[in-house]
Amino acid sequence: MSITALTALWFLPLVLPICFYVAYTDMAQMRITNQAVIALALVFVVMGVFLLPFDVYLWRLAAMVLVLIVGVILNAAGAFGAGDAKFCAAAAPYIALGDLRFLMAMFMVVLLAAAATHRGVKYTPLRKLAPDWASWDQGKKFPMGFALGFTLALYLILGALYGA
Repeated sequence: MSITALTALWFLPLVLPICFYVAYTDMAQMRITNQAVIALALVFVVMGVFLLPFDVYLWRLAAMVLVLIVGVILNAAGAFGAGDAKFCAAAAPYIALGDLRFLMAMFMVVLLAAAATHRGVKYTPLRKLAPDWASWDQGKKFPMGFALGFTLALYLILGALYGA
């Protein structure tokens, strides 16, 4: 992996709770809160300047802006939720460019697993553990924050274990 293990280790304890919160709120309320997105972005802005070379730090901030622009366009086209777009933008600077192909493959696997798990639990007695979650009754809509949060968390965990 291109991310360094040290960088991933420093980000992990601060980002992991945010990822869990995003997954929870998206399943429970079908929304990713602005506070979670801002917190995720702030962790990178504050910590990244100390953990990354300055030129890499600036390029990753540029990636955040680029992903936000693409996300806004996808949201306007109805292909993506606004919270999902903002979360992707806030998560983008954590990803080392050399890991992008790996991350996309991992996201596809996580997305399939999350969708299967969410739909599977929806039709089992396990649903009684969280009977009031908004995501149960959304038809074809899926709480993408569940998959997005888990993907970022898994990426940083794997980076901490197998990073450069």
